[in-house]
Amino acid sequence: MILILSNPDDSHVGPLAAKLRDRGADFIRFDHAQFPSTAEASLAYSPAGKPVYTLRMNGETLKLNQVKSVWYRRPTPPVPHAKITDLASREYVEEECENFLQNAWNCLDCCWVPAVPTVIQRAGFKALQLKLAGTLGFEIPPTLITNNPSDFLEFYQHHNGNIVSKLPGSSFKRCVGHTFSRCTEIVSKRDVGYSQTVRYCPAIFQAYVPKRFELRITVVGQKVFAAEIHSQQTNRTRHDWRRYDHYHTPYFPHHLPPDVVQRCVQLVEKLHLCYGTIDMVFTPDDRYVFLEINANGQYLWIENATGLPISDALVELLMSRSATKQPGECLVA
Repeated sequence: MILILSNPDDSHVGPLAAKLRDRGADFIRFDHAQFPSTAEASLAYSPAGKPVYTLRMNGETLKLNQVKSVWYRRPTPPVPHAKITDLASREYVEEECENFLQNAWNCLDCCWVPAVPTVIQRAGFKALQLKLAGTLGFEIPPTLITNNPSDFLEFYQHHNGNIVSKLPGSSFKRCVGHTFSRCTEIVSKRDVGYSQTVRYCPAIFQAYVPKRFELRITVVGQKVFAAEIHSQQTNRTRHDWRRYDHYHTPYFPHHLPPDVVQRCVQLVEKLHLCYGTIDMVFTPDDRYVFLEINANGQYLWIENATGLPISDALVELLMSRSATKQPGECLVA
């Protein structure tokens, strides 16, 4: 049995579920938002500590002990029952339900793609990513993460004002709302005039890396799929392809040198993942420069644009589960 954890609006689940169905795989889909409003779960232990985990939803009962693989995509937070109307009580219940589910998931002795939630959280730390990437031999941009205005100004002057700024984490979308997002931005002279505001919240600053094109590299087990994103073809995506201009941005498969392929796989393994999407820059003088890795990054749009068989590799990974794997470990394809 394969358990898919994601929200109902996740466009990635439908195509992959269809491939699992075609392969005759048993799977079930669950979103944290179903719990506890429309779903029930129990964790039971014998005196010897033998566990029995049960999930009940949509009139069905699933023994979680039978789950062999979990695809942890993008579940939404738990939703308290409608009978709980007090705001403070609802916030308490939501937090306890999320804690309960994380307890349950971290107890499952199965293969997790990309990893158990606690490992995914750790893999998202940008400073750790840069440290590991550098250790593995990747070139990374000169970087400063700080809330010290003086350090920021020194960094700005050292690179002749040719730097960009990034958010250090993912809190912006959660706190401000999904309507707003902040991409990588060039630090302007006007921004420097507000340098003292850096004191109030840390930010990431990096030397600007010239681009011939950008790379989206998807690692699935030992398989590596690289795609060129020709973001320099349009002003909208020149500094960050995440602004998306699909009609004017060419996408092509890219052949990575063997040493870069090896480093990509090693980075995913060092973060204790079995899946990850890596963003790099390919410079005008043919250098590969590492930017970041996303443990649960999107891949379907790259697959549709280039024909790279990423979904097939994910299906193979989910179906190639060994009964002896431990939580957080995963077979490689």
